Amino acid sequence: MLELYTDRLRLRTVVASDWDNFLYTHSNEQLNEFVRKPQAESVIREKFERVLENRDLSEGEWLLTIIEDAHTQDFIGFIGLQNSDAEMGQMQVGYMIHPKAHGQGFASESLQAIIDWACLAYKPHKFFAYCIEQNIASIKVLEKCGFVREGLLRENCKIGEQWFNDCLYGLLAAQRC
Repeated sequence: MLELYTDRLRLRTVVASDWDNFLYTHSNEQLNEFVRKPQAESVIREKFERVLENRDLSEGEWLLTIIEDAHTQDFIGFIGLQNSDAEMGQMQVGYMIHPKAHGQGFASESLQAIIDWACLAYKPHKFFAYCIEQNIASIKVLEKCGFVREGLLRENCKIGEQWFNDCLYGLLAAQRC
């Protein structure tokens, strides 16, 4: 079981009792504004079951962790890491923070923690993230953590019936580790 700590946070492997928080974050309209239209509970349940089964970073797989307050164990959100291309040493990052925890630096703190851990455990060459152009808060998190905008993918993401541009952000591990 993965368990990482910062001064304020604990990042840990998802367990079965995390279902309510997983369902909430994947079905909440506000949280999914820049991700997807909320899906049916049965679809979300299938995703959750895959998360519970996937405990390693095999190529193409996501390792999802819970972000919680290190002292109170209150739920803050999720952060994930995907081993996108093992040969090229590329890992994708993604996160979702509960609305009550927005604006408190938790996304940046957890992103720095998981990147530091991945650098030690897997020695990747590069991290990357996709972020919809309108998601200013997420862009600020990425830039605060050293990510650089490397490109714009026009109409790369469809949410509902609307197409959005994705910004592609990258961070070379050598610049972080």
